[in-house]
Amino acid sequence: MTETRRRRDDEFAMPSLRLDGRVALVTGGGRGLGLAMALALSHAGADVALAARTEAELERAAQLIRSTGRQAIALPTDVARVDEVRAMVHRAADHFGRLDILINGAGINYRRPLETFTEDDWDSLMAINLKGAFFAAQEAASIMRGQSWGRIINVGSIAFDIVVPNVALYAISKGGMRGMTRALAVDLAKDGITVNAISPGRFWTQMTDSVFSKPELYESAVSVIPVGRPGIPSDLAGATVLLASDAGSYITGQTIFVDGGWTVNGGVKA
Repeated sequence: MTETRRRRDDEFAMPSLRLDGRVALVTGGGRGLGLAMALALSHAGADVALAARTEAELERAAQLIRSTGRQAIALPTDVARVDEVRAMVHRAADHFGRLDILINGAGINYRRPLETFTEDDWDSLMAINLKGAFFAAQEAASIMRGQSWGRIINVGSIAFDIVVPNVALYAISKGGMRGMTRALAVDLAKDGITVNAISPGRFWTQMTDSVFSKPELYESAVSVIPVGRPGIPSDLAGATVLLASDAGSYITGQTIFVDGGWTVNGGVKA
C-alpha cells in the first residue's frame, strides 16, 4: 500500500484528546493559570511534574493533581537559573521515565512607567519570562527527540497583539516568546515535536483579584471583552489539552488567544 493510499484510508480516523500514559512538566504550576493547565492535563490522563519557586505552594498543587487520580511531583526551581532549569527537566523525566509535554508557564510582570525601568529589572524579567522558557524547551526537546513525539506550549500574553501602558519590559519579553515559539516550531517539526503558544487575555486570578473584586474596576476591565466577563483559569483547559494531544499534531508555530474576543474587538470598549 502506498503512503498516499494509507493516508487516504486514515482520513477519517479521529485522533484522541486523551493523554493517558503521557508525562507533563509545567513551570509556574503552583497556582493560577499554570496550575489550571496542569489540572487540565491530569484530567485528560497525564502525570504531571510541577515547578515553581515556592515548595509549599507546589505541594498543595501536587495534591490537587493527585486528587484526579494521576501522579504528581513538586520540583522547586528558579527558572531564572539555567542550571536549575536543566536539572528540573531531567528530574521530571527521570522520575516518570519519559517527558512528553512541557508548558512554560512561569512569568512575572513589572507595571511602571518606561523611564523607571532599570538594568536589573530587564535582567530579572527576561531571565524568567524568556531565558528560562528557552532553555527549558531546549532541554525538553533533547528528551522528546528520542521519543519522536513531544509538545511544547508557551504561555504567552495578550501583549502578543495588544499592549497597554506601563508594561514595556513584559511586552518585549512576550514578543520574544512569540518569536521563540515560531522558531522552535520550525526547528523541531521534523522530530515530531510541536511548539505553540496560548495567550490569555484578562483573567481573574489571585494576582488580579485586587482589580476584579472591585465593582468599578471590574466594569472597566471587562468593557473591552465581547463576552462580558474576565477569564477564569479553567477557561484554558480546552486549548491546553488540544495542543498537548494527538488531536493537535498538525498545529505548530501557532498562538491561540483565549481572551473572550478581546483581540478580535481590537481593545475597543463594547
